[in-house]
Amino acid sequence: MSNQKVVQTETESDDENNPIHHPYAFHVSGPRKVSAPNWRDLINSSWKDGNYKRTVIACFIQAVYLLELDRQENRSEETALAPKWFIPFKYKLSRTLIDERDGSIYGAVLEWDRSAALSDFIVIRPSHAPRAVLALRGTLLKGPTLRRDIQDDLRFLAWESLKGSVRFKGALEALRSISDAYGSHNVAVAGHSLGAGFALQIGKSLAKQGLFVETHLFNPPSVSLAMSLKNMGEKAVVVWEKVKSMVTSSNNGATSNEDSNNQVVFNKWVPHLYVNNSDYICCYYTDPAGGKDGGDGGGGEKENVRPPSAANGHLAAKLFVLSKGKQKFLEAHGLEQWWSDDLELELALQSSKLISKQLKSLYSLPPSSTTSRR
Repeated sequence: MSNQKVVQTETESDDENNPIHHPYAFHVSGPRKVSAPNWRDLINSSWKDGNYKRTVIACFIQAVYLLELDRQENRSEETALAPKWFIPFKYKLSRTLIDERDGSIYGAVLEWDRSAALSDFIVIRPSHAPRAVLALRGTLLKGPTLRRDIQDDLRFLAWESLKGSVRFKGALEALRSISDAYGSHNVAVAGHSLGAGFALQIGKSLAKQGLFVETHLFNPPSVSLAMSLKNMGEKAVVVWEKVKSMVTSSNNGATSNEDSNNQVVFNKWVPHLYVNNSDYICCYYTDPAGGKDGGDGGGGEKENVRPPSAANGHLAAKLFVLSKGKQKFLEAHGLEQWWSDDLELELALQSSKLISKQLKSLYSLPPSSTTSRR
């Protein structure tokens, strides 16, 4: 009898560790209606569709979460969960970003797998498919990486900046490396939660250098003590700006060459933000710049609309809002919602007050910095 119980326990354990039964297995919790690339993409690339691109890039970020979980759970190459989240889309793991302090994986570079594509008669990379993607995960409330993740969460909460983190340095170096190798127009950076905070700030750093990388931010953090302190003096700033505009109103018709050059920069780097109104971590991004909503409702094809040029000193951004009524925090902040089959997004704003604040330093670019090296 005791032997039978042991056998049952081992079987149950094997089932739990088997990737076929794991809740994070791609075929269990992944997207249902997204097809793998095939020769038809040579004629009409699926990557041109914003819904498809958002779904696949979210899967890439999920792969980074699972790379770390695979490491923590000592999964073998045969039982690893992460590869199933990028191999079907003809991408391969090129590099992992490792925090040397605890050995955790916080990011990964995924590159187009030409050999795998050729096996399915895809002779060239489909239009709009990035040559390489840097994907960055958010906080994992499990295992040895928890301490370092929370440290960076608190860093952002306190200073609204992640530049002091060793992960910022590693991510920036990785993004610059693939941008130099393939051209900034052929790569993308994406992140979820804390990873979106890193992606935003390293994307901004390269934009200041004239390298404009496609950027996708899922549930990016928007709450910080630094932001709250800034808002305390906002009324005084508004009053001063009004006085200053009255004094300089006679010069409003003149536009300097530097302003014109900076306007070109604003239009070249347009981050894509995906937020849920029920997620208190990222919901403040829906605050319009000037109190005026730029969207007119609707979903679906809205994701493929290009935002208008930046105006009135605010940076244009593609900000997609998901509203499902009242949701629990973990559901509203989860990554899996972004590949849901019934997802309907609204392009709510073309200009976000918070985005404008965070990217304020881009407005003072010197003219020489506006020329891209790629």
